[in-house]
Amino acid sequence: MSAQTVVSRAALSQKRGTALGLGAAVLYLSLIVLIPLAAVVLRSQERGIAYFWDAVTTPDAWAALSLTIGASAVVAVINLVMGTVIAWVLVRDRFPGKAVVDTLIDLPFALPTIVAGLVLLALYGPKSPLGLDLAYSRAGVVLALLFVTLPFVVRTVQPVLLELDRDMEQAAASLGASTAQIFRRVILPNLVPAMLSGTALAFSRSMAEIGSVVLISGNLPFKTQVASVQIFGQIETDNPIGAAAVSTVLLVVALVTLVLLDLLQRWGSRRG
Repeated sequence: MSAQTVVSRAALSQKRGTALGLGAAVLYLSLIVLIPLAAVVLRSQERGIAYFWDAVTTPDAWAALSLTIGASAVVAVINLVMGTVIAWVLVRDRFPGKAVVDTLIDLPFALPTIVAGLVLLALYGPKSPLGLDLAYSRAGVVLALLFVTLPFVVRTVQPVLLELDRDMEQAAASLGASTAQIFRRVILPNLVPAMLSGTALAFSRSMAEIGSVVLISGNLPFKTQVASVQIFGQIETDNPIGAAAVSTVLLVVALVTLVLLDLLQRWGSRRG
């Protein structure tokens, strides 16, 4: 058997393996993600565009969507700043208990969100041991969303800081650059893509949250009711088309956010 034949068979086997893997991935994604999302969008259009628009612009639905998107935007901005600060402290500073703090960052990923809501209600509810009552308020909603989205910016910025070439900072310092100039001109440009990516993920995650906010918010219509709870209420009142319509709005916002995230990641790759 010639070497060329062996190479050809190996290439053919590799192509078959790639096709099989791609087919399995597409099938899995279709069953788990694409088909259910398409079903929601189609259900929201069962009675036409006019009914869809009426469903998402009812006073309670519009108030819930406004609160959800607005609170998610606030949470994303806070995460952008504080997540970057926490990542910086974990990478650049040394202090007792650093490993414990680093582990606790991932706690919102592992903890059931309804448990998180119960803990937040106990700490910041009417019987707060801290003397801070945020229950049944929009501040409580923001607090709950901050808890569940804490890791996103931290975990996207942290690896970039770890891989950042410290020689560039030392070279800038040797040329007389101040600490602020080094951060602004050397460090920050490398961090911005990761910071924005983590912020986009935190924003998308906030819009979908229900477990941690359902207790501390009180679910007061026009005041503290978020879109996920409003959707659940629509299902309970036998209005699945209205629930699908509000869900579709959240889906579109999340999709736009993820497209922007992909563009940011490509931009970061080109800069790298």
